[in-house]
Amino acid sequence: MGKLSGKVAVVTGASSGNGRAIALCLAVEGSHVACGDLSPNVKHLGPEDDLSPTHELIQRNGGKALYLKTDAGESEDMQNLIRFAVEEFGRVDIMINNAGIGIDTAGVHNTSEETFDRTIKVNLRSCFLGMKYAIRQMISQEPHSSGDRGWVVNLSSISGLTGMPEAPSYGASKAGVELLTKSSAIDYAKDRIHVNSICPGYINTSLVADPLSNPDFKKHVENAHPWPRIGSVHDVAKAALFLVSDESAWITGSHLVLDGGFTARGALTMGGSIWSK
Repeated sequence: MGKLSGKVAVVTGASSGNGRAIALCLAVEGSHVACGDLSPNVKHLGPEDDLSPTHELIQRNGGKALYLKTDAGESEDMQNLIRFAVEEFGRVDIMINNAGIGIDTAGVHNTSEETFDRTIKVNLRSCFLGMKYAIRQMISQEPHSSGDRGWVVNLSSISGLTGMPEAPSYGASKAGVELLTKSSAIDYAKDRIHVNSICPGYINTSLVADPLSNPDFKKHVENAHPWPRIGSVHDVAKAALFLVSDESAWITGSHLVLDGGFTARGALTMGGSIWSK
């Protein structure tokens, strides 16, 4: 029996990176998983990766998972994803709002309105929609034996906590995720729905794969962290597992910073955008 046996999770952006790692981790612990993404195809990050779609890999390992094509920033798609999970698995207990992009490459005066609008839609509106429809479902269903009705984890960023160069849209979207998380944690504490966020730093995903392929920049990023390595998707997955497990029974409205001590320095040591290197 895993930590999450009998629970149903919905994960957006489940085909790659953090979302894929989270979905796989939750499945190992016994959760049924509804995977939402624009495509089931996995972005290849290394020769050791299994490129099977996330839901197929979970099924092959003995778990239960299904995929639904989902644009997390579209209301109809998010409603369909929650409905899909309920129809297939009976309920929704865990909502992982992970879908996100980072496409800034300049200061605000050189940032297009299209870049800003798309970033807000994918990073912030998607969290709003995921919470809106998942929490509506959680309130309507019977609670678990613990009395808890649900667990929401929003993937934020250290960019939502402190200013970062050449990332105005990304930072604004993630700061919005932080306050959306806290506000909702207050609103739904009475319903015993946990709402928390994870704030990763530099994680080796497809989002930063191109700049990290430059050995000099990779070394620059590593040296900016007190902990002597860049984070992995497995670090993020284990943090998400903690926040949706019984170990976090009295945690809500919190952000879990996962950055190898990057923001603990008090002053940022990185210059320039990670997207443009």
